[in-house]
Amino acid sequence: MSEAVSVRRGLRGNLRIRERARRLPTTFKIGLAILVFHVFVAITGPLWAPYTYHKVGTGRPFEQATAQHLFGTDQLGRDIFSRVIYGAPTVLILSISGTALGLVVGAPLGLLSGYLRGWFDEILMRIFDAFISIPFLILALLVISAAGADQSGNPLLLIGVVAFIYAPRVARMARAVALDLVTRDFVTVARARGESAWSIVWRELLPNATGTLLVEFAVRAGYAPILIGSLGFLGFGARPPTPEWGLMISENRSAITTSPITVIGPSIALASLVIGLNLFSDGLARLLGRSVQFHADLDRSRGGISGLARRITRRAKTES
Repeated sequence: MSEAVSVRRGLRGNLRIRERARRLPTTFKIGLAILVFHVFVAITGPLWAPYTYHKVGTGRPFEQATAQHLFGTDQLGRDIFSRVIYGAPTVLILSISGTALGLVVGAPLGLLSGYLRGWFDEILMRIFDAFISIPFLILALLVISAAGADQSGNPLLLIGVVAFIYAPRVARMARAVALDLVTRDFVTVARARGESAWSIVWRELLPNATGTLLVEFAVRAGYAPILIGSLGFLGFGARPPTPEWGLMISENRSAITTSPITVIGPSIALASLVIGLNLFSDGLARLLGRSVQFHADLDRSRGGISGLARRITRRAKTES
């Protein structure tokens, strides 16, 4: 009998999982599949790549695509397919780390600014507006130039550049969320308890802004590979022989007419990663939007936070 009950519960659990999977937005599933593929290549690629990324003379310079060289070879006879595979971890680490650092810096500042308002909000937002008004590529070049030519290509510098560009934009989004949250009852209660501004930001605002900030992180991460690739193409990104996709496009652009596959290979890798991240962020926004709407409807049907507080008060009086 117990075994039959266990089997039924297992079947019900599988049906629930399948039903939830069907309800996931299509863009979310497609984007997730592309991202899983890129992560899989980044982790396992060095194990099955035909050559190492720095091995020269694997074929003739700018050789066309063959069975031995699926994406041809570059000016030094290095296998482009192997270099694209080895470049996946570089692009993923730089993009995700830089975006995450920008989120960690920008989100608390934006939430604090939206909560405090006043002169702090005005000064901080005007400074951020000044940075946002500068095209991101020009701002990145200015930051790299200020760091010095000897630091050009430093992975930590590239991560810092991405964070520096995205932090003001994340802060603006976090501030907009905070302006809506500060009018809620739970923030009023926290103020009445005498909690500090940082405590309210950390305990009240941040947990309720997590969904929006996750979507913002996914959106920014979707454009980070373009920024990293652009810097590499211009010669301000990763240094040779690092297999960074933008740098590879720059190195092989002279052969785009005679051997276009040497440029198309890394371009496809970069484009697929950007498309995957953007589809994932779009699906994530739709998924979280449904969840937020469900909880908002549930909250309204029960009288909101004020209604919950009234029910708790009535129950306490009845018990006393």
